[in-house]
Amino acid sequence: MAEKIITMTEEAILLSVWDLKEGAYLVAIRSRLNRIMEKELTVGAVHIPLAKMEKAGLVTSRFGEATPKRGGRRKRIYRVTPAGIALLKKRQKIKDRLWRGFRESRS
Repeated sequence: MAEKIITMTEEAILLSVWDLKEGAYLVAIRSRLNRIMEKELTVGAVHIPLAKMEKAGLVTSRFGEATPKRGGRRKRIYRVTPAGIALLKKRQKIKDRLWRGFRESRS
């Protein structure tokens, strides 16, 4: 299987899904990213990568319960898969090595 390559935004989305747990639905993910990244992402900027990562097996989704607050509509709840977790861990190891080289060169 080919190595999966994800963007920085996709990585941030995966980390947000992981952090939000059962509250990882589109609006909550977007709100968290907007706050942390200090920029305003569109719904599409989050939804499209989520769909791509679901197709790639990095996240799964399921529908939550319908609520009156949402007009009877259900939220799609996302969860990071074991493959997504493994990819995040691998990316972190690589970044740690790169940053170590950067810090050492600044000494």
